[in-house]
Amino acid sequence: MTVKKEDVLAALAGVAAPGGGTLTSRDMVRAMGVEGGVVRFVLEAESAAEAKLLEAQRPEIEARLRELPGVTSVSIATTAQAASPPSLKIGGHPAPQAGPQAIPGVARVLAIGSGKGGVGKSTVASNLAVALARAGRQVGLLDADIYGPSQPRMMGVSRRPASPDGKTIIPLVAHGVTMMSIGLMLRDGEAVIWRGPMLMGAMQQMLGQVAWGTLDVLIVDLPPGTGDVQMSLAQKVPVSGALVVSTPQDVALIDARRALDMFAKLKVPVVGLIENMSTYVCPNCGHEAHLFGHGGVAAEAEALGLPFLGELPLDLAVRLAGDAGTPIAAGEGPVADAYARLAAALVASGAA
Repeated sequence: MTVKKEDVLAALAGVAAPGGGTLTSRDMVRAMGVEGGVVRFVLEAESAAEAKLLEAQRPEIEARLRELPGVTSVSIATTAQAASPPSLKIGGHPAPQAGPQAIPGVARVLAIGSGKGGVGKSTVASNLAVALARAGRQVGLLDADIYGPSQPRMMGVSRRPASPDGKTIIPLVAHGVTMMSIGLMLRDGEAVIWRGPMLMGAMQQMLGQVAWGTLDVLIVDLPPGTGDVQMSLAQKVPVSGALVVSTPQDVALIDARRALDMFAKLKVPVVGLIENMSTYVCPNCGHEAHLFGHGGVAAEAEALGLPFLGELPLDLAVRLAGDAGTPIAAGEGPVADAYARLAAALVASGAA
């Protein structure tokens, strides 16, 4: 029997919410995905205190849903919305600054770049952030892709951050990661049409005006290419290192080399290279295929004398998890294990 979204919502309608009402009557259920027996969604509370109460209920809710015919696994994340909408405006000309300045409380800034779009850089950034948080690190995630912010969807958050004084931005927290994105400040589907100075001003605000707290590492998901946002990041804060993500084929590696050259010119050390979408294993027959080639990134890293940090598979579950707002690294399985190994390697090397 195949479970449907309506079945899950009907079951949740019978679960009492902290403070009265039910999970559905209070509109707490967000970013639900139901695919092949796998149920994923986010429970969004009105406050941090309410989120803790929901987290305590989570095992009971998961057990209730697993009793539904056709449900094979359940993954639930809890998050809290901001107390009030911000009054500040994002974007504008950057303020003068005398060289890179450290972000208070942030020990390391780790940039994730690719040189081109479509190689899964943002997916790697969100899953790596979650994997590092699961490894016990205090992690922040900054979505610096101003024109195409995707981290709110991937992390399962949608509320606007608060700004109690019109200057300081209170970031959101999801899956143990403190995160901020320009996408949280926009209406759904709204386009950002800014020239370079406004991009640089927005970056300066999200780096310096966000209350990041105490972090072991702030992961910055860079946009594709080698432009204003990348330069602004290196000019505004000391970047500890960079990871370059690429798929194995030659056309992707061409742009990955440009990203490597950019980081060299910006004097940002490259921590290593990651081969994404490296292997596809058919879920029906178990056949292993290399749709984009295989080993190209490892060979490039060896040729350049840079660390090769590993391969990440191409898996439908990664896309489903990202669309549902619960990164696959938050769960269990081979893909989550791959991210856990990557996180462990970065912690062991001191990069994160």
